[in-house]
Amino acid sequence: MLNPRVNGTKISYYFICHRKLWLFDRQLQFESDFNAVEEGKFISETTYPDERHEIQLSDGAVLDFYDKRHKVVHEVKKSDKMEEAHLWQLKYYLYYLKISGMVDVTGRLDYPKLKKTLQVELTKDDEQKIQGVFDDMTVIVHQEAPPERINKKFCKSCAYYEFCWA
Repeated sequence: MLNPRVNGTKISYYFICHRKLWLFDRQLQFESDFNAVEEGKFISETTYPDERHEIQLSDGAVLDFYDKRHKVVHEVKKSDKMEEAHLWQLKYYLYYLKISGMVDVTGRLDYPKLKKTLQVELTKDDEQKIQGVFDDMTVIVHQEAPPERINKKFCKSCAYYEFCWA
């Protein structure tokens, strides 16, 4: 069962920072003018120029591109520093497509700058974990106040850094 308040970005933020998820859920989206996001889009578009990019799904999720011939969803990332979040974002897309009736779809995380790829499949255990993540996310976004700040090395390169730390 899909949760209508969830999309791939929120899944990624769940694994990176619950505070970022809470803020993003409230439409406090600082990424639009953030250089790192723009660089990521540029990498995706220039690495795979012949592919249709940013395929919009009905939940607001956006696939980087889908290889129809091989039934592979590609998620293109600049760096593997947040690989767990990337992995679960892609597994969410696979789950979404499965629930929507697309079977035997697999995924691939592409890190073009690193010349690295990771093949991704959705397992029954993954599906159960995603359902648990949905439940946990619901609790997080319904809190009155944002979750506490985390103090990680990657915070300094986050679009929400000044909001959290200024």
